[in-house]
Amino acid sequence: MDPVVVRSVQRFQVGESGDGANLIAKAEQAGDRDYAAAARLFVAEERNHARLLGLLLKSAGQDTIAAHWSDAVFVRLRRAMGLRLELMVLMVAEVVALRYYRALRDGSGDALTGTVGGLILADEEQHVPFHCQRLRLAFGASPRWLRGITLAAWWTVLLGAIAVVTLDHGSALQRLGVGRREFAREVVALFGTACGSSFA
Repeated sequence: MDPVVVRSVQRFQVGESGDGANLIAKAEQAGDRDYAAAARLFVAEERNHARLLGLLLKSAGQDTIAAHWSDAVFVRLRRAMGLRLELMVLMVAEVVALRYYRALRDGSGDALTGTVGGLILADEEQHVPFHCQRLRLAFGASPRWLRGITLAAWWTVLLGAIAVVTLDHGSALQRLGVGRREFAREVVALFGTACGSSFA
C-alpha cells in the first residue's frame, strides 16, 4: 500500500472501531425494540469494518493507530445530544464513507485492498437508507421552521466534514484517482439525496 493510503486507512479504521455503546443506549431508550436490535447489528457491522481494515493494514505490514483528532471531534459532536443528532452526525460520516470506500475499491490497484473496500462499501450502501428511515420518522411531526433550521445546521456539519476529509485525506484520495473537488462534489450530491429521503 502507498504510504499516504496507509495513513488514510489507519484514520478511517479508528473511526470504524468505536464500541457503539452510546448509540445502542439511545436506541434502546427510544422504546422501539426492533430498531434497538437493528442498531446493534449496525454497530456490529461498523466494528467488522474496523476488523477488516485492521487486517488489511496488517497484510501490508502496518499497524493500526489508537486515536486520531478527527475521530475524537466526531465522537464528541454526535454524543452531544439525543438520538436524532447522533444519527445526523453518523449520516454525514456514512455519506463520506460511500465515496471514500468506492475510491478504495476502484483506485488502489491492489486486489486485496479493492476487495476490502468493496465489502465495506456494500454495507455502507445499506446504512444510509437505514438512517434515513429513522430520521424520517424522527422529523415527521416537526414544524417546517424547525426542519429548515435543522437542515441548515446539518449541511454546515457536512461541509465541515468535507473540508476535514479533503485536507486530511486529500493526498490519499488523489493516489486513489479522486481529486479533492471531485470528492467534495460527489459527497454533496450523495448527501443531498440522503437529506431528501430523511425529510420526505
